[in-house]
Amino acid sequence: MPNLQINGNLIHYQLEGPEQAPVLLFSNSLGSDMRMWDDVVEPLRFHFRILRYDTTGHGQTPASANPISIADLGQDVLGLLDAVGIAKVSFCGLSMGGLIGQWLAVHYPDRINKLILCNTAAKIGTAAGWNERINTVSQQGISAIADAVLNRWLTDAFQQANPEVTARLLTMIKANRAEGHVACSAVLRDTDLRADIHHITAPTLIIAGTYDPVTTVSDGQFMQQEIPNAQLCELSAAHMSVVEKADAVVQLLMAFLQQPAEPTELPESRTSSQRVYDQGMAVRRAVLGDAHVDRANAGITDFNADFQEFITRYAWGEIWTRPGLTRHSRSLITLGMLIALNRETEFKMHVRAAFNNGVTIDELKEVIMHSALYCGLPAANAAFHAAQDILQERQSS
Repeated sequence: MPNLQINGNLIHYQLEGPEQAPVLLFSNSLGSDMRMWDDVVEPLRFHFRILRYDTTGHGQTPASANPISIADLGQDVLGLLDAVGIAKVSFCGLSMGGLIGQWLAVHYPDRINKLILCNTAAKIGTAAGWNERINTVSQQGISAIADAVLNRWLTDAFQQANPEVTARLLTMIKANRAEGHVACSAVLRDTDLRADIHHITAPTLIIAGTYDPVTTVSDGQFMQQEIPNAQLCELSAAHMSVVEKADAVVQLLMAFLQQPAEPTELPESRTSSQRVYDQGMAVRRAVLGDAHVDRANAGITDFNADFQEFITRYAWGEIWTRPGLTRHSRSLITLGMLIALNRETEFKMHVRAAFNNGVTIDELKEVIMHSALYCGLPAANAAFHAAQDILQERQSS
């Protein structure tokens, strides 16, 4: 993993995933490093270009020699994006990382596509609490607070059921530099964005933990009230929800990031129905591909125009955009239903679409195998033949 000189500091980062995929940036919490996101990144790296970095004084990024502010931490992100040639990202940050994301979304809205704020707040903790931590770490080192930090990160039940994960996180906490922890603690002490976050225009998802004693559900509710059109989801977790509830976080991120972003300002003449249609057309193109949609649009006549409009608005604009399932899951479900109904033409179309949604050949095979049990052998046999046609088509293209 490379390092870059950003604003006079050496920043350690990792960039992985398909080069043409949308970029998703992860920013770590105080006391952790980029590895805190491992369980979330693994299933997402086939769908997004993933950019992670170690915040100043954490992981393999050295602490700054000078006092730092939230603006400095935000400028580190901007410098990293410029250095790797990325103009705009969706930003996902937890705790301190979420505070950095809020600052960026307020001051540099043109660089943020969508914003995910995990277990964070517009104002984290109190000055007295941060001063006490700064004094303890300065005098006694990170080990003096490590166990207390871990107990805020994870519920007792999770720690007991997952001793290896718990031990790994405790090691991560203790590995951080005291000077970096102190400097970033001072940033959190001095940062208050409560009067600023109403300026955020990026579509925002807020994830809060029911048992989080650091950034509470009430903190999440405040951000939801202040940030226009923000969504709030509460998970049964403590502060490190991306570890305790990694699968749930992945599902939330996939559903949220795959929703087309609605423009901040819309012409008055653009009706709600037209917005749904436009959103549906965007999803239809993303799933089925431009070539397929262009062919369908070229074939519109007075006779079938209403039906084409209905498909785009209702199927793609109303159903495929619902946040409860990812496009990947919807593809698998759709394939299974089309096998059961023996709809070969539609099945082939959705096999092509499934690959656009990250479905693998092994997953396609398992759907058809499963259908043999519940739909019957003839249906599965026909599906294997139809799918094989599409696989050969892909190999020859």
